[in-house]
Amino acid sequence: MSATAAPIAAAPAARAKRPGVGTVYRWELAKLRHQKRTYLGLGASAIVPILFVVTLHFRHNRHGGDFAFSSYLNRTGLAVPLVILLFGAIWMFPLITALVAGDIFASEDHNGTLKTILTRSLERWQIFAGKALVAFTYAVVAILLGGTIAVIAGSIQSGFNPLQSLSGTIVSAPKALGLVYASLLVYLIPIATIVCIGLLLSTVTRNSAAAVVGTLMISLLFQLIGILPGLGGTKPYLLSTQFNAWQGLLRSPIDWAPIIRAAWVCALYGLPSLFVAYLAFLRRDVAGG
Repeated sequence: MSATAAPIAAAPAARAKRPGVGTVYRWELAKLRHQKRTYLGLGASAIVPILFVVTLHFRHNRHGGDFAFSSYLNRTGLAVPLVILLFGAIWMFPLITALVAGDIFASEDHNGTLKTILTRSLERWQIFAGKALVAFTYAVVAILLGGTIAVIAGSIQSGFNPLQSLSGTIVSAPKALGLVYASLLVYLIPIATIVCIGLLLSTVTRNSAAAVVGTLMISLLFQLIGILPGLGGTKPYLLSTQFNAWQGLLRSPIDWAPIIRAAWVCALYGLPSLFVAYLAFLRRDVAGG
């Protein structure tokens, strides 16, 4: 009786130990820790704010430029991460995001390891989900790292002082710090769309370089469309415009309209890209190697 019961009792335990999405997620995080491109992206996120603050310290013109928060760069360090967000959307943050999102599937093809991971006790959707979650995680870490370094470096240079909002009101330093991190979170909405596009190109092209460059080119294309004459009506619905949605938080009262628009516009670009990438991965034929 006991000999028969043992295998039966062991069966649920065996099923519980089967690898799942969490297992793939941990595998992929471990792989990222051993890839140079991981540290290239995170290094850029950390170094660019520092270089910006060093340049700010030694520049001769202390009156700032004609962009948002420029006049406050020498009054409070909390203006630095906001300025980084303004200019980082042009190429820096899309490129950092694409370094992993565009490589995470294509590298398996390049290294000939895709067939190996598909033979593990995992469903294809679990592999896709785990890899996609790692790409999103990397993007979140890169943005928050860059923002945090900018706050620290900026505060050392210009002090942890109140910030003037885009409506002209003075915001206390602690509240402004909260708004800075809220802005970083809103900034992640279009960044998540860049991740989805990168995953799509990584899956479809099966080439890391093509996927990374292609993702960056698509981001730059949206910016080009936004400045072309006669296409001004499309600007509110371009992906590039959504990188400025966080500015709604820096108004008094908070302007939620650009943030809400960014959520659904980015969903229109991102979700179809993610879905097509998912279908392409599910239908991937690796029988030939």
